[in-house]
Amino acid sequence: MKKVDLTLKEEYKYRVIKKLIETEGNKKAAALKLECSQRHINRMILGYKNEGKVYFSHGNKRRKPHHTIPDKHKNDILDLYLNKYPEANFQHFSELLEEHDGIKVSVSTVRNILMDEMIISPKATRRMKKKVKEKLKAAKKTASSKKESAKIQEKMVAIEDAHPRRPRSAYFGEMIQMDASVDLWFGGTKTYLHLAVDDCTGSILGAYFDTQETLNGYYHLLHQILINEGIPYMFYTDRRTVFEYKQKKSPSIEEDTFTQFGYACKQLGITIKTTSVPQAKGRVERMFQTLQSRLPLELRLAGANTLEQANVFLNSYIKKYNAKFALSIDHSKSVFEKQPSIEKINLTLAILADRKIDKGHCIRFQNKYFIPTNANGYPVHFHHKTPCMVIQAFDGRIFTSINDKVYALDEIPKHEIKSRQFDYDYVPSVPRNRYVPAMNHPWRPSSFQKHVRAQHHHKLEAEKLFSDKIYSQEIRY
Repeated sequence: MKKVDLTLKEEYKYRVIKKLIETEGNKKAAALKLECSQRHINRMILGYKNEGKVYFSHGNKRRKPHHTIPDKHKNDILDLYLNKYPEANFQHFSELLEEHDGIKVSVSTVRNILMDEMIISPKATRRMKKKVKEKLKAAKKTASSKKESAKIQEKMVAIEDAHPRRPRSAYFGEMIQMDASVDLWFGGTKTYLHLAVDDCTGSILGAYFDTQETLNGYYHLLHQILINEGIPYMFYTDRRTVFEYKQKKSPSIEEDTFTQFGYACKQLGITIKTTSVPQAKGRVERMFQTLQSRLPLELRLAGANTLEQANVFLNSYIKKYNAKFALSIDHSKSVFEKQPSIEKINLTLAILADRKIDKGHCIRFQNKYFIPTNANGYPVHFHHKTPCMVIQAFDGRIFTSINDKVYALDEIPKHEIKSRQFDYDYVPSVPRNRYVPAMNHPWRPSSFQKHVRAQHHHKLEAEKLFSDKIYSQEIRY
């Protein structure tokens, strides 16, 4: 006789009906016990007489629903996550499956498949991580072999702290949070992703990869913002490393990012607020956390292995990311001012450096020699040790400001390209007109030097306050 397994509820029904038939008991009393009608009691009596105990077993027991995912598909999804998309969160993973592998499954299905294997999302909450870790610890104690125990140990994850939240800014462009994050973004080498995030909408306004956290990276962010949106009200940045260069004892002016970037913002009327607390810039910090779980995988799938390829990919990825995650922009609540002309942007986002004319009437800059040239293309000679200020525009053009006048700079090559005596196609150089921008406030050496002295004074005050704080803590302990 075939063995029939019943649940407790099914077993109770079976016993009541069996006793009712054997003792010819009261159907009303049986209906009260089973909380059903007498018609259903008659139905169960008939079923018991025809089929016996099997009648009380549910017909769908041990049957898989028609919409159940086959085990083979589950194994395929698990294999794709472990080998192709290991750094993706569950939401992103379900999107990638549909986009790249033609597998359309819900996020909850993905979560159930992976959680059955004790695989949690990189974006899991601390509560979930703690819960899974406790299960893994319990499973490790009952592991039957060292191999199984080692496998469980690999699945254990560390508990991460979350950044505290605060209200968003009221207006688009009121606060732009900027920072850089180093990671293995692409190509197997560490690079720095510079990022600018609007605090009101959470949209990425600028992104740029560079080998270090540099002035060049932050200038590219500002250039993207100026071209696409306009002039924002305020930047919120950190004041560590790059914005003060504390790791260098005596940095040159052109390497002093805080001074150079601050001077450019001053000319545009942008306020800069700095902080040494990462949690104060929670919007951009959380953005890095999200991008670190998504962007490396997207870059790998796009085949981006160099800085140039990665920065080109960022242009399209930012639009895709903002369309999916950023809040809609209400331009009626925008505080962006109209952007300046392309020419002014190029000249404002400049690197300024103090130099002196050498004995050869030239200026040395970036290990090259340049000679000042007027707008007509003729070289201009100045006395030895005449102070000047070199201006390297954002697009790479180089000028100099001497005695409150701007000149173009022509590079002096180490060797002549062609010889007058030995090359038949030699053509003597003829002075040609040069573009020389008009002198205005941003390039007056006196204005820049005043800004440099102010920044140096603020830095000394900050260092003094920091040292006093450390000293008071040492006394306290």
